[in-house]
Amino acid sequence: MKDNLTQTQNTTQSITMEVVQKVLSKNDKKALQMRELYAQDGLYVINLMSSAGSGKTTFLETLAESSAKSSDFGFAVIEGDLQTNRDADRLKAKGINAYQILTGEACHLDATMIEEAYHHLKSSNALESVGYLFIENVGNLVCPASYNLGADINIVLLSTPEGDDKVLKYPTMFLCADALIISKADLIEHFGFDLERVKSDLAKLKKGIPIFLTSKDDIDSIQKVRTFIVECKMKGYHSKHKF
Repeated sequence: MKDNLTQTQNTTQSITMEVVQKVLSKNDKKALQMRELYAQDGLYVINLMSSAGSGKTTFLETLAESSAKSSDFGFAVIEGDLQTNRDADRLKAKGINAYQILTGEACHLDATMIEEAYHHLKSSNALESVGYLFIENVGNLVCPASYNLGADINIVLLSTPEGDDKVLKYPTMFLCADALIISKADLIEHFGFDLERVKSDLAKLKKGIPIFLTSKDDIDSIQKVRTFIVECKMKGYHSKHKF
């Protein structure tokens, strides 16, 4: 009886793994198609990932404000949330072309969702005058790390109120990172956030990852990230991370 139960459990686990692998394989193929499409359209695509409330939307709002006089950094945004259009509405209020994806109960975006949103933006001419596309992923440090969206670069945000212990707690997410933004950096001292611990933990996973400290009231800190992204595009940098 016990052997039969164990065999059934093993079979179930095997089937589950097979299904997951098929889903991810299908997503990877679609992501590759999307990357080719981005390149054809001359767009450099940034996958922005973090936990909920870390400041992704605020970062994009501030980036838009600081880039208002810069004709070489026009961008659009695909927003991912379970419900409501609030974040997309915030960005539109700043003059950014944004499209909201509502995932329902899904804790991540996938390449098929991005394809639909991309074609919507393209058909509405929202991508005509921009050179960059940000994908603001669903706020979660787990699920988005498993789904390739075909982006050229993956940037992860970690806010100081979340704590300095997250890098090794959620290694799959931080292994994705081509750059790390420490957001709400003006609150480091208030939360006892140990920046050196974050640097050390990240180096254990992945060496040479640039780290940016930003806050919404420090425009220079936002512009440093913008300069980094522009340079990545100019160099033809494409993330080599395997999801």
